[in-house]
Amino acid sequence: MKSNFEKVKNYLLDLDYTITHENAEDGVIVINDEEAGINRLVIGCAEPILIMEQFILELNGNETILTKLLQKNRDIVHGAFALDESGKRLIFRDTLQLENLDLNELEGSINSLSLLLSEYSSELIEFSKN
Repeated sequence: MKSNFEKVKNYLLDLDYTITHENAEDGVIVINDEEAGINRLVIGCAEPILIMEQFILELNGNETILTKLLQKNRDIVHGAFALDESGKRLIFRDTLQLENLDLNELEGSINSLSLLLSEYSSELIEFSKN
C-alpha cells in the first residue's frame, strides 16, 4: 500500500509541478510553478492532515493592511492568509485531510493560491512597500 507521502508526490507529478525538495522521512515536499506564482510551496504530510504553506511577504504590522488581509480571507476559495509565529511574515496556508485526499482536491487548493496571487498581486506589492 502506498504511503500518503507517495500519493501526494504522485499527484504533484501528475499535475506537472516541479518538485524542488522532498524528504519522505519528514513528509515534506516543496514545489514551484513560476507561471502560476507558486514559489517554494511547502507541502507537509502530517497525519492525519496535509499542510500547505507559502511565504508571501514581510509585514510591518500596519493595522489597515492586516484588516484588508483578513477581509480578503473571506473571498479565498481554499486556504487563507496567516501570520507566522513572528507575526511579521504573511503566508498562505491550507490544510486538507489526507485519508480521502484526491487529485482534484489537491489541485483545487493549489489553484486557489495561484488565483489569489494573480488577482491580488498589485495589493500585495503595495503592502510590501508599507
